[in-house]
Amino acid sequence: MSILGNIIWFLFGGIFAGLGWYLVGLLWCITIIGIPIGLQCFKFGTLSFFPFGKKIEYGGGAGSLLLNILWLIFGGFELAVAHVTFGLILCCTIIGIPFGLQHFKLAKLAIFPFGASVVATN
Repeated sequence: MSILGNIIWFLFGGIFAGLGWYLVGLLWCITIIGIPIGLQCFKFGTLSFFPFGKKIEYGGGAGSLLLNILWLIFGGFELAVAHVTFGLILCCTIIGIPFGLQHFKLAKLAIFPFGASVVATN
């Protein structure tokens, strides 16, 4: 089922979600200091292309907290708002609820990306 969900997700908007993460990652990679943050964006951009069958585990320490605060100020808030908006729109229909829940998962990730890791559930 996750393969079918990923195909539908990608064709009907997942490509834009992933490209949003990649765009923010490219902007971070312009500076040398932002390269680690940009690489994290690329990792989660790939997740945004195909989110079904994967879960996110959160952890980390003080370093992750500092990077998450910087991230929230300089790019994460916009991605989180976009994901919540699309999630709310998709949850208006019964068929769209699984896709809306994926957007909510990505919205939480857009707020706290550092210290998070992607784990396959299959």
